[in-house]
Amino acid sequence: MKIDSKIIGLFFVLISFIGGFYFHQYLLQDYYERAYSNENIDFSLIKKTLDQIFVNYVNQDKIDLEKMTYGAISGMVDALDDPYTEFFDPKGTEDLQETITGSFEGIGLQIAIRDKKLTAISPIKGTPAEKAELKPKDIILAINGESTSNLSINEAVNKIRGEKGTEVTLTIERDGSSFDVDITRAVINVPTVDWDLIGSDNIAHLGIYHFSNTTYQDFKKVASEILNSEAKGIILDLRGNPGGLVSQAVDIAGWFLNKGQIVIVERDKDGNEVETKSNGPSNLSHYPLVILIDEGSASAAEILAGAIKDNRNILTVGEKSFGKGTVQKVISLSNKLTLKLTIAEWLTPNRNVIDGEGITPDIEIEYNENDSQLEKALEEINKLI
Repeated sequence: MKIDSKIIGLFFVLISFIGGFYFHQYLLQDYYERAYSNENIDFSLIKKTLDQIFVNYVNQDKIDLEKMTYGAISGMVDALDDPYTEFFDPKGTEDLQETITGSFEGIGLQIAIRDKKLTAISPIKGTPAEKAELKPKDIILAINGESTSNLSINEAVNKIRGEKGTEVTLTIERDGSSFDVDITRAVINVPTVDWDLIGSDNIAHLGIYHFSNTTYQDFKKVASEILNSEAKGIILDLRGNPGGLVSQAVDIAGWFLNKGQIVIVERDKDGNEVETKSNGPSNLSHYPLVILIDEGSASAAEILAGAIKDNRNILTVGEKSFGKGTVQKVISLSNKLTLKLTIAEWLTPNRNVIDGEGITPDIEIEYNENDSQLEKALEEINKLI
């Protein structure tokens, strides 16, 4: 008897679904056993609190159940004390999608929470934040006079962003002193990649400024131009690159590495490690190369720098990178609510920890108005030609 291939396919889909369902239930069962075996936790308190509010609260017309639900979820997430795990309400979810697609209205500043302080990672190239001369590791004490001490990243982003042409005032702490910076918001079209030939020996100065969902396509076009140029070497400039989509960095790494070389190692909560390897095409791997990094190089930028440095022993020049090396999974809780959850940490191919450590350049040199870092990189790559 001949069995229809569609029926066989449907059977395997059904088996996979059932298997996935029971595996998920197994994980939840483990969670419930751990949670409910804790004598100090009484989950009924949530319902009891809600009951008391509805029965006794004086301003019944001000009870906003949706807002209270979002607040409860935010409270759980904030209690993890992880600056990169965030809950996004409908407005925050919309802003998150705009950031990934590479266009939004604001000032163009990537931020994080370091040591429980709202901190600048890096201003994006060509944006109001860069023109206002904000710097990596600037501490943002207040936004429009409101203290940031109790704000999540999501809340801070919502306050900093706004319609183009409007103004936001940031109170900045830098080198022990504080001052206000007035910045006019604009449409932020996040640049990704550019390049030019510099020096007498035709060195390709290749800058990658952010990893959005268009970066790899932009990079491939630039890489083709470099291959068809007279370039004799490449300076890969990752300064001020705050990261973004790791998948884009992995794809770009494949142009500088041989197929099969490790790009990054992901270690999960149980200590299990997964290696992501290069798929090539390795077309730029024969060029002499120097990498530029600074305090604004973070996340996916550190992954790219670490991968090339570890595999090819490539010289790095500049300043120690930011040190953001954890993995966030974006989970849709509904069509309007999103949870960005830290699920693992990144290690370089040599198993060096990125988070909190950063990448220390082989040659440390501070930036000056003549771009001493680029000058040093140019000097060093000329030795390799």
